[in-house]
Amino acid sequence: MERSMAARFHDAATQFKVYEDYLDSKVTSKDLFYLKSRELARKLVEHGHKGSVLSREQFEEKKAAAQAAEAARSFAFYGGSRPTNISNHLSVVFSRTLASAGKELKDNFLRALAEREEANCSGKMTSVIFIRDHNPLGQEVSGYIDYAHRLKTQDFEPYFSGKKKLMPRRSDLCYYNWKTQASTSNSSPNFEVIYDDPNGLLFKNKMDKKILNVDPLAGPGEDSNRTFLQSDLYTHAVIYDHSIRTV
Repeated sequence: MERSMAARFHDAATQFKVYEDYLDSKVTSKDLFYLKSRELARKLVEHGHKGSVLSREQFEEKKAAAQAAEAARSFAFYGGSRPTNISNHLSVVFSRTLASAGKELKDNFLRALAEREEANCSGKMTSVIFIRDHNPLGQEVSGYIDYAHRLKTQDFEPYFSGKKKLMPRRSDLCYYNWKTQASTSNSSPNFEVIYDDPNGLLFKNKMDKKILNVDPLAGPGEDSNRTFLQSDLYTHAVIYDHSIRTV
């Protein structure tokens, strides 16, 4: 039986280390003969076979999800990550004034966070933020952040004011350092990390038990939506929103 396109894309993201290697696997000897340039041949593959070839963004996101799932698997094998100290989180007093209030937000990413701040603070929505970018050491890192949980445990005013830059941490849902290959995975008060599903990395909302699928080629799931953001602050940024229905 022919394997599904999703399965072949998943294999591609795990088999090849970088996107250029993936494109090279699609380049034929005829392409190189006529184009006389590997770079041109790569561009032909990337832009001439849309739908059957992963874009750079899709490749990077699927690879990050695969790495995060592997990290979660390793953590489960060795006994899991360190338990979250809920009492410390509950001790954080939250101001009624939104951290984004009165801020002039020029970047799409920060505006998107501001639009979701109230809903994540009130529990109407739980958002998962995917970020891929370079840390202060110049190392590429990626990860999935439980936005509502971070809002409750951190002051976001420095992020909205531009004094600090929001980045994935080892304590977030998933974290991966592409240079050191350090990886962590942690369930949060809002999401359980599911790493052994055939569909890849999933997050299960602890309130309504519904699944959030972060595969860029699949639907995000019931009561969820995905927003790809063009940002000057990050190499790649995606927000997954899960709405909590109240009866």
